[in-house]
Amino acid sequence: MITVSNVSLRYGGRKLFEDVNIKFTPGNCYGLIGANGAGKSTFLKILSGEIEPQTGEVYMEPGQRLAVLKQNHFEYEDFDVLTTVIMGHSRLYEVMREKDAIYMKPDFSDEDGIRAAELEAEFAEMNGWEAESEAAILLSGLGIPEELHTKKMAELTGGEKVKVLLAQALFGKPDVLLLDEPTNHLDLKAISWLEEFLINFENTVIVVSHDRHFLNKVCTHIADLDFGKIQIYVGNYDFWYESSQLALKMAQEANKKKEEKIKELQTFIARFSANASKSRQATSRKKLLEKITLDDIKPSSRRYPYINFTPDREIGNDLLRVEGLTKTIDGVKVLDNISFIMNKGDKIALVGTNDIAKTTLFKILMGEMEPDSGTFKWGVTTSQAYFPKDNSKYFEDCDLNLVDWLRQFSPKDESESFLRSFLGRMLFSGEEVLKKASVLSGGEKVRCMLAKMMLSGANVLLLDEPTNHLDLESIQALNNGLIAFKGSMLFASHDYQFVQTIANRIFEITPKGLIDKQMTYEEYLENQAIQEKVAEMYR
Repeated sequence: MITVSNVSLRYGGRKLFEDVNIKFTPGNCYGLIGANGAGKSTFLKILSGEIEPQTGEVYMEPGQRLAVLKQNHFEYEDFDVLTTVIMGHSRLYEVMREKDAIYMKPDFSDEDGIRAAELEAEFAEMNGWEAESEAAILLSGLGIPEELHTKKMAELTGGEKVKVLLAQALFGKPDVLLLDEPTNHLDLKAISWLEEFLINFENTVIVVSHDRHFLNKVCTHIADLDFGKIQIYVGNYDFWYESSQLALKMAQEANKKKEEKIKELQTFIARFSANASKSRQATSRKKLLEKITLDDIKPSSRRYPYINFTPDREIGNDLLRVEGLTKTIDGVKVLDNISFIMNKGDKIALVGTNDIAKTTLFKILMGEMEPDSGTFKWGVTTSQAYFPKDNSKYFEDCDLNLVDWLRQFSPKDESESFLRSFLGRMLFSGEEVLKKASVLSGGEKVRCMLAKMMLSGANVLLLDEPTNHLDLESIQALNNGLIAFKGSMLFASHDYQFVQTIANRIFEITPKGLIDKQMTYEEYLENQAIQEKVAEMYR
């Protein structure tokens, strides 16, 4: 258990937290959420002791151990991989080093023997004899093969280092586990393994993540950072989001009968209470949910952009025909004889690990890159809007303010008030619309690019990793906007929930060509898992 009492923190005149009082209890996983800049990572640093609050304290019971996912990927360059993982349990690692140093002495004394015996007892108590095998299991689960376990950290790729540091945090069954964006740079298999690990983890977990599917899978509670306070809600992210929207709707429609809203909430709770992520907690969680009243759920202060893609004209049946597209980049064939027909109503997700292949296909279809061979043809009724993964060329050295920046892409001569209102939908209000496009943050640039796409009135959307740099609120708004879109689209994303809720067709570009399945992402993954099991049986 970790207890936070009267914790406050200000930076200059800005209040991050004020008199925060909460308890994080064993057996639960808390998803810490809040708008960008609200202080989520800062709060984790207060819990870990890296930052001192101005008032209040953080208390853990004596003897309990806290583990943190390290963010410095170059901290352990001179250590081998297994040792780096074991260093996650600092006391165990200290005992191992001291014990080894004693045994290496050429003049081993009686005092050394007594001290070695003490260390051996402590080592056994901490399950030290299983340390290397436990570290190896964690590494393998996260996709680090055995041949890398004895390599120096400096020899690993950036993605591999992330996985090793995650294994380090998980090592040794810590009493409290703090994870800041643990799914970043993880592949689908590693994320799935981590989900199962946390679902079965019996101690306290506090996690910050922009991955809604991950939060829904692992979280038993949501810790909502808002108005400088942290409010704990039972349930996962979807439950928090839907219930907070319901509370907001009630606040906005005060003339409606409260009884109707209470009935709506009760129906909603009944549906969600069956979805406990940990079966052993399902009964107690259901009881807690049933005790929730409408007054327990407060409207959020968060602002959600309004994302709505409205085609100017209806699309015909002839959309896109691709035949034999092939492309080699830097000596590597990234597209090999790719052929497909895009149909009316298709919402196609490009999935898989080869991000270069996906981006190359987008660039060819938008005329930014020539294929080595093959052809493609857009239908005469189509108009395309493109969201590139790298949007820097639209903003570099741009002295235009946001109104004039957006005006460049307006198909009509729109007034300033219209463009301002359009930017307002994307959370740029007042004087914000007059700042230079060149100074925008990553998330602000993405919102501007989405505004540009909405303004185009296109009936076919091509989006290459559009959720990168966005906060949870903007991801949710974009997700909803693309679900409602009446045209067709081709998009790439590593966000499980984004793909699952939007796509009705799945493309995976492989070295042997294109896998094309008319199904949801979940069905596709289940189909893949079955095929892998069959293949394993015949090896």
